[in-house]
Order: sequence, then C-alpha cells, then structure tokens
Amino acid sequence: MKSSRLVSILLLLQTRGRMTAAQLAEELEVSVRTVYRDVEALGAAGVPLYGDAGHAGGYRLLDGYRTRLTGLTADEAEALFLAGAPGPAAELGLGAVLAAAQLKVRAALPPELRAHADRVGGRFHLDAPGWYADAEEAPFLPEVAHAVWHSRVLDVRYRRWAEPTDVERRLEPYGLVLKAGRWYVVAGPGPRTFRVDQILRLTATDEEFTRPDGFDLAAWWTEYQRGFPARLYRAEALVRLAPGVTLPRAAVVRAQEGGWTLARVQVESVERAHGEFLRMGTSVEVLEPPELRARLAGTVAELAERYGDSAPAAAP
Repeated sequence: MKSSRLVSILLLLQTRGRMTAAQLAEELEVSVRTVYRDVEALGAAGVPLYGDAGHAGGYRLLDGYRTRLTGLTADEAEALFLAGAPGPAAELGLGAVLAAAQLKVRAALPPELRAHADRVGGRFHLDAPGWYADAEEAPFLPEVAHAVWHSRVLDVRYRRWAEPTDVERRLEPYGLVLKAGRWYVVAGPGPRTFRVDQILRLTATDEEFTRPDGFDLAAWWTEYQRGFPARLYRAEALVRLAPGVTLPRAAVVRAQEGGWTLARVQVESVERAHGEFLRMGTSVEVLEPPELRARLAGTVAELAERYGDSAPAAAP
C-alpha cells in the first residue's frame, strides 16, 4: 500500500540519511519512477525532504526532523513486541535497555496498536532452548558482545571436539548468533564459527579490527547452515539393515536375502556412530569402516562378559 510505502521512505531516510532514488527503489522493491512519485507526495504533504543532484546526491530530510511511529500496522506492532526476547537480551546485559526501549515504543503507539502489543505480551512467550538440553553456561558472553560492538580483537582459549581439544585462538568477532538456546560467535579470520560456551579463557585486547566490507551476518549464517550437514557428516559406513529398518542419510546399495538391505550411511565420526549403531542392537550390522566394526565388537564382547552369568555380582 502507498501509505505504508511513504512511511517506509520516511523511516529509511531518518535512519540512514541521504539515499538515492535507486537505493530507495531497491530497498522497497518498486520502480524508480514510483519513488519519484512518492517523494513528490511527501513534499506535497509538508515533509521537509530535499533532493541533491550530482554523483553524491540523493534525498534527505531536513536536519532535526523526526517522525513518530504512527505508521505501524497492528501486525508490525505485535511482531515488534514478540521479537523482544527478554532472556537473550538479559544474557547480553541488555535486559534493562530492552525494557526501556519497549516502553518508549509503546508510549509512541496509537491506543489501538498499544492494545495489540499488550495482548501479545500476555499471550506469547518465547523460550528458545529445547526440553532435553541443559542450559549452556556462557560466562564470557558479555565480553564477547562488547568486543563485537566495539570491533576489538579477543585472545581466547577454546575447547573443540577434535584433538588437541584445548587450543589458543585470536578472534576478530564479527557478530553473535543465538541458535536453539546456544550462542555462537562468528569471527575472523575466515570467518569461522565458535560456541561461546566453549571459551575457557578470554582476554580482551585494545587492538581494533576492520570488518570485511559488505559482510552480512544474517546472509552468512543462512549459507553456513546450508553447508552444515556436509561439514558434520564427513565419514561413511557400510551397513546391513534388518527388514523394515531405515536410517536417515542412508543410500541403499542393494537388497539382500531375507529382506535385509545393504546401505551406505553418512556418519559424523567413529565415536558418534558407535553409540548410534549400538542403540539399534541386532537391527544393524556394520561392515565398514573396520575401526568402527572392531569398536562395536569390543563393546558387545564386554557386555556379553558382564551379563554372561545368570546371577548379578553380589553388592560389596
């Protein structure tokens, strides 16, 4: 709708400063001609908006001009208050800031939209972590957030899953991401992703770094998620599956006698696959890799020895 688009132009110029007609058109997904017409409409309505010609030109608002948030729709007001997750904000040390900001926005809303926002706060609560995951303690999260905001280098001792597990790293933190209740810092060089709760020691430095031009945290994270399965499942196992048994990430090679199937399965590591296949009991037989088959055989032999006697061992 045109009225919504006019408010968007005002807010864009208010927050970003001078913008060209082409930039506004790209942001609003309309034609440049439409932007010209909208700018004329704003001027006719008395909005102090000026256009500068030339290479460095564009549209801008008169210095000091501010617009109130009367252009919010009911859905936008609800989304604004629903997006304000108090738990993550508190973890970042911004709980009071978030509350103050919401109070100011609420005061600027018309009465009917204020009622919508209040209803959202009373009927929806965001709780990101899963049921069966313990809360991850991330004691260095405020320091990491400070370094992200001020573009400061961090020297950290970090615990990873591969050997050697504890390593020293120099991080240029570009941004923080909260995924399923767990905080990640995206940092250069690379960039690469690090779990904040796995930082064992942190030293904040006064060294300032420069973020790469055009780095988009949201876009980078989306692409990172797309490649996650390929990074996670780096190994492969050849297995025999009992009749009717299927596995995710499994590609059937061929059918065998008795309804069994031969399949190749992507696995994260020998250690992780050992536990996953062990839980399946006699429904699966691992043929390759040899180290995984040998490890399973050793565990089964140990269990057979432990449970071989009919009576349990007497308590001491």
